[in-house]
Amino acid sequence: MDIGYHIVSLARKAIETYLREGRVISPPPELPSELLRKRAGVFVSLHKRPNGELRGCIGTILPTTPNIAEEIIRNAISAATEDPRFPPVSLDELDDIEISVDILSPLEEVKDISELDPKKYGIVVQKGWRRGVLLPDLEGVDTVEEQLSIALAKAGIYPDEDFKIYRFFVQRFKE
Repeated sequence: MDIGYHIVSLARKAIETYLREGRVISPPPELPSELLRKRAGVFVSLHKRPNGELRGCIGTILPTTPNIAEEIIRNAISAATEDPRFPPVSLDELDDIEISVDILSPLEEVKDISELDPKKYGIVVQKGWRRGVLLPDLEGVDTVEEQLSIALAKAGIYPDEDFKIYRFFVQRFKE
């Protein structure tokens, strides 16, 4: 089986076990890929079938656990139970949810918006402790200006303030 299957299966198993038993699973003793043993930021997004409406999304820009597998487990459970925009996912609705996992590259500071492409790069905008993140290739986000506007709003940063922009790639795995 390919690595994408293992990645989304790990996220689904983490959510299902947590909802059924209230416990956090451990990564498989033999991780199926070198990728899962590395460290990186990870976002887990949940979407309702069949319309694709967002149901939860939680992630880390930088790694907070020893490896990507643990990052997936932690963020999958958080996306299902702790996204403040939504009530916790119930076990009954889990079959109607599609899971995607984005593994982030290291951040690169951007000096000019010409270095951005909303289909190719996610962005982080930051001023002091305020930070907004937007993943790449999101439906309805077609221009750099739209991407920046959304990320700035998420961070509570006004467009005329002095802020830093970072970009990142993702490896996206979907069910």
